[in-house]
Amino acid sequence: MRAIVVGAGIGGLAATLSLRAAGHEVTLVERARRFTEIGAGIQLAPNATRVLRRLGLLDTVAARAARPSRLSFRTWSDGTEICGYVLGPDVEDEFGAPYLQVHRADLHQALAARIPPRSVRLNTQVVGIDQDDRTAHVTTADGERLGADLVVAADGVRSAARQWLFGADEAVFSGTAAYRALLPAAEVADLDLPEYAAWLGPGRHVVHYWVRGGRLLNLVAVFTAGAAESESVRESWTARAEPGEQLREFAGWDRRVLTALGRAGQVFRYGINTRAPLARWNIGRVTLLGDSAHAMVPFQAQGAAQAIMDAAVLGDSLADTAPAEIPDALTRFVRRRLATATRVQAGSASAGDAYHLPDGPEAEARNARMVAYGDENRFGPHATAWRDDVPEE
Repeated sequence: MRAIVVGAGIGGLAATLSLRAAGHEVTLVERARRFTEIGAGIQLAPNATRVLRRLGLLDTVAARAARPSRLSFRTWSDGTEICGYVLGPDVEDEFGAPYLQVHRADLHQALAARIPPRSVRLNTQVVGIDQDDRTAHVTTADGERLGADLVVAADGVRSAARQWLFGADEAVFSGTAAYRALLPAAEVADLDLPEYAAWLGPGRHVVHYWVRGGRLLNLVAVFTAGAAESESVRESWTARAEPGEQLREFAGWDRRVLTALGRAGQVFRYGINTRAPLARWNIGRVTLLGDSAHAMVPFQAQGAAQAIMDAAVLGDSLADTAPAEIPDALTRFVRRRLATATRVQAGSASAGDAYHLPDGPEAEARNARMVAYGDENRFGPHATAWRDDVPEE
């Protein structure tokens, strides 16, 4: 079987590897001229790292990752701990795979290195997808028309393929935006920061954790942005913040948070967009995958994991599949993934709402719930997604 994967992000690379592992010929099409070190930290829970093990990549990724021992939730103003949840070796014992925190470029590089260069077409923009009963076609900006038995559209949150399949449908601004920065360990060594923490405050929260084995601190500061601001905080990994902007947005926060934000040499600002849930991701020989299907806010650290899970189930669903059977196989793929991805998508949005409650009775009740949950489940609410696996249907 011949497949074309559109988009060489985490989901597209993982899909390419999963389809190749299932014995299929895959061409990966990407509009960028080259793979570059873009983005910052990514968290990989056990549902994702189990897939990396299946792909033979877990050791490679883990060698450049950090393995946090604990997640600490803190109050915004003085850093008082609300509660903490267990990670580290206990997670691996319980869920069968580690919890890793990695630089996106390290994960991307590990995935891309397993794909033969002859199977990748960079600097190739896709401007259309169509199909008939026997073949799916991709049309490029240069006028080429590439044919295959299957097309997987992993073209991200602003997916054009989603509109080609299902009609007018734009990315949805979440109402939140974020500053992100990477700081060398030496820049924050005097701050006594928890190794992995989420600081919760009215209309805002801050998350930080280590990547590259503890050499870089990944810092993300999320804030509520009104509808009028949606264009100025558009989704972009490369839009820089104005000098000092992040300090004004988080004025009054704990000294450690503000100091870390102030020492960040290069701060990026981006809007967080999502996609509305779909009733299906596939039509005929074409399917969406990853953010194009279910882009979510990152407040349960599951965006990359869900794309990786999509890729694994896609490979399983298309194993030993003849070209004529592809539409049915894609329907099986979507049936196995859609409900879980939609549930995680909704849970991530709900977590963001809870993180941003104003000081007072609502925040106090949230804090009490978090403590009570930890008394019953030491891994915390995020762990509800970690048992999801890729069982044979």
